[in-house]
Amino acid sequence: MIETRTLSLSEITEMSLRALMAAGTSEENARHLAEATAATEADGVASHGLAYIPIYCEHVRCGKVDGQANPVIDRPRPGLVTVDAATGFAHPAIALGFEKLVPLVREQGIAALAIQNSYNCGVLGYHTFRLAQAGLLGIGFTNAPASIAPSGGTKPVVGTNPFSIAAPGQDGDPAVLIDQSASTIARSEVMKHAREGQPIPVGWALDSEGSPTTDPNEGLKGSMAPSGGYKGVSVALMVEIMAAAMTGAVLGIHASPFSGIAGGPPRTGQFFIGIDPASSSGGDFDRRLSDLAAAIRAQEGAHLPGDGRAAKRAEAYRNGVAVNVATLERIEAILA
Repeated sequence: MIETRTLSLSEITEMSLRALMAAGTSEENARHLAEATAATEADGVASHGLAYIPIYCEHVRCGKVDGQANPVIDRPRPGLVTVDAATGFAHPAIALGFEKLVPLVREQGIAALAIQNSYNCGVLGYHTFRLAQAGLLGIGFTNAPASIAPSGGTKPVVGTNPFSIAAPGQDGDPAVLIDQSASTIARSEVMKHAREGQPIPVGWALDSEGSPTTDPNEGLKGSMAPSGGYKGVSVALMVEIMAAAMTGAVLGIHASPFSGIAGGPPRTGQFFIGIDPASSSGGDFDRRLSDLAAAIRAQEGAHLPGDGRAAKRAEAYRNGVAVNVATLERIEAILA
């Protein structure tokens, strides 16, 4: 049985901040990651939460990511904002871009943000969530190092490449939050099972021969299983076009891994689209979305994407989060 310890969200933020700074990350950059880490733990996505802090720290120390980077923002077209993350963390680059994107969307009705020379952005839905909190429809894409083989092949050519859509709600939080990768499960979940010595369910990954495996290490050597077969591969290709080809970022086939210390900065990318619902819906967006949500929740046992995370978030704010003690020990070793 995995031993856990309960921490408050503020304790998670503080521990993350201290560890990242101890590894050589600037306080400003570290704070963006620390806040995202706490929010991710609150949403119940532990694979992208504190478990990633030792990896982030290792990558700062080995130079895979520049913890002191200062992202550079530009506006090459009226409806487009670009940010060069300068091989630094994605989170501060995205935050800088959103500072320009949100008012631009409110002014024009729609605008986009392209980010290059970036890094793992964690849970993509964390970022689109923020656009929805600003009253906008947020759409996001992020590419990753290749880990999914094409239909009929065995060699990975695209990453798990998630996309996310967050629709604003009347209470300030998203009414709907779709956040899913092109694979059956996020690769970080397989990595987490490998670290803990736990087998993975059949259907999560394929070995190097293209056969299903329950060994996470074999899965990491092979290919992640695409969600829905060839349709999942198509989703990954769509995201690769949006987050890499459209931004000038490195394709997944050329990007260094998000794990380990080999290969230098991955230089992957993110692409966000913000839309003001009032600009295209005739001012009727909230009612239409409420009608749709009500039709779903009227069915016993049915729920909307994002409902599970919202429930866990509310619980986390009340009672804190149970965190793997082994993860805490790795972070405490960084702080020692």
